[in-house]
This record gives sequence, structure tokens and C-alpha cells, in this order.
Amino acid sequence: MTDRTTAQVIYLGGLGRSGSTLLERLLGELPGVVALGEVVHLWDRGVLAEELCGCGTAFPSCPFWRFVGERAFGGWTRRLAERILALRARVDRTRRIARIDHPDLAEYVRAYRQLYDATGASVVIDSSKHASLACCLVASGVDVRIVHVVRDPRAVAHSWARAVPRPEDGQPMTRWGPARTAAHWAAQNLAMELLPGRGARVTRVRYEDLLAAPGETLTALALRLGLPKPELPFLEGRTAWLGISHTASGNPMRFHVGRVELRRDDSWLSGLPEGDRRVVNALTWPLRARYGYWGAAA
Repeated sequence: MTDRTTAQVIYLGGLGRSGSTLLERLLGELPGVVALGEVVHLWDRGVLAEELCGCGTAFPSCPFWRFVGERAFGGWTRRLAERILALRARVDRTRRIARIDHPDLAEYVRAYRQLYDATGASVVIDSSKHASLACCLVASGVDVRIVHVVRDPRAVAHSWARAVPRPEDGQPMTRWGPARTAAHWAAQNLAMELLPGRGARVTRVRYEDLLAAPGETLTALALRLGLPKPELPFLEGRTAWLGISHTASGNPMRFHVGRVELRRDDSWLSGLPEGDRRVVNALTWPLRARYGYWGAAA
């Protein structure tokens, strides 16, 4: 593999529980686009832990990922995964966004380049979310378009507080309290705001706008990303029909196949206690206002 990435990369960034998995699944239905899931977690959750691919097959047994691994690296190995994870710990850090110039940056990003290109797709989606990885890709010259996915922080806080089992093993997904969620929401979105200053091409999409007008939002986004104006046969108003995906990690929705109703989840309006709401409002107000989340619900 050369250092030049032949696949165009669409990178979905923002804080988890903001709708990035839904957006990835919808974009992944466009012709020529392949959704890969949260590639940043592929090394530990896929290669080492052998968790399920979005197709429902264990990662090592999935034909798609076996093909990618053989083509990119001559096969998936524990040594490779541990090396990438060690590089990530040194290079891929939010605090380095202002100046990512680590001597290991080239080796770290090369693994992502090789993986993206090994899919054989002209366009791939990486929904790793972390602004720091996006910055690494941009700094290394990867052909990447970044989609900054945002959602009302009060809705995000309510989602992070829920008890949700992981389909992979039945264990509960991570839960955060309102203050911690608000702090992460502010930090991650602020980090995303810094990327244009590093030369990144960033487009923002609000979860609420996507659910209000799925077809219009997807069409406008595709055009901003430089994709052909899409036909959307998998959309019927607010109903989407999703095929099998080969996402390496992400929200449980990555396993869904078939019909899905596109309805925004506003359960936080009645489910988020007033005290928690005040905490989230206080910790997120500057960016919350910037993104249009002024009133009770945007």
C-alpha cells in the first residue's frame, strides 16, 4: 500500500448518543458508500475481543473483514492490534489537536489508510467520533470530509443515563451522570470546532434536523460532501429500509436490518429531572446556543 489514500473518507464526529449511528446507516445505503463503524475501536473490540460485526458474525469470521485484513495487513493479528493501540495512546489524544506532530503519527495513520483502501470502496464512512483521530487524518493528508453530528445536550444526557444492554454480550453499556455527560458534550464538540483551523472540511448536521426531514437532509449532506445527488429508494417518507452492514463497533442500531421508523426521541422532555436539566444547561450553554438549542426543545 502507498501513503496515498484512494478511498474518500467520510468521518462522523461528535459525542456518542447524538445520532451518528443512524446517520451512518442511512449514508451507508447510498451507492458506492461502505460504512465501517467506529474504526478506532476495531483493534480492541474486533481483533482482540472478537466482538460481533454489524452483520451478526464474530469479527474474525466475517468474510468482509477477513478480506480487508488480508488485503491491508496480510491478516489480523494480536501483535498488529496491540501496536496500533499503543500508537493510539501516544498519538491520538484530544490535548494534541492544537499541535499534532508526534513522530509516530505517520505509522499510526498509515494503518487507517491501508484499512480504508483495502475495502475497495470509493467512499467509506468511519464513525469513530473522536475529534483527535479526525485531526490525525487531516494532518496526514487523508482525503477526509468530516461530518460534525450534534444533538441537544439534554437529550444526550438523558440517553447516557439509561440502562442499555450491549447486544454483543448482554453487559450494560457505559452510563454517565448529567454533569459528566455535559462536560464530555462540551469538550468533544469544542474539539470538533477546532478542526477547521487545522485545515479540515467540516459540515455540521443536527440530529433533530435529520429526523425532521430525512430525505432533504441526506440529499443536502451528500452534495456538500461532494457525492453525486443521491436517489433514496430506501426511504419512504419517515420510514427507512436498511440492509446488512459490516460495522466493526458502535451503537446497537448497527445490527438492525429492515424497516426503521425515523422518529426523534424526545423522551428527555418528561424523563430528565429538572435538577439534571439545570446542570446540563449551565455546563453547555455557549455551544448549546450556537447550535440552536435555546428553548425546551429545538
